[in-house]
Amino acid sequence: MEQRPELTVEPVSPWARAQVMLPVFVPFALIGGLLPSFSLAANLYVLALGGGLMLAGMSSRLPRRAAPVTLLPGVAWWLVPVAVFVVVEVITFGMGSTHDYPTLSLLADPLLDGYLVRSMAYFGWLAGFWGLVRR
Repeated sequence: MEQRPELTVEPVSPWARAQVMLPVFVPFALIGGLLPSFSLAANLYVLALGGGLMLAGMSSRLPRRAAPVTLLPGVAWWLVPVAVFVVVEVITFGMGSTHDYPTLSLLADPLLDGYLVRSMAYFGWLAGFWGLVRR
């Protein structure tokens, strides 16, 4: 079977990810941690970072990782809680987010009050989105 060179992907060492993530994402996460959670500035910051990562991922300058051909069997068990959380969020959004029936975002707000936790959440979001963008 002949391989087409434009479809082959070079393997990228795991250290290449850490070399990008630490010096680039840590300052972005520390800046994002300064913003109050769920504020307009924080939302605009997330949209700007997400848009920048998406543009970087869509460009052909970055090395890509090969995507798996099929999903592993354990992935379905991880999708069940995610689906439950999505259903709860949609229902609470439809009913109106009140203090009697809070959304998961409102429940996460006390955790995100601290600077360190909020910065770590930004870093986790950036690292996870970077992994998705490079596929």
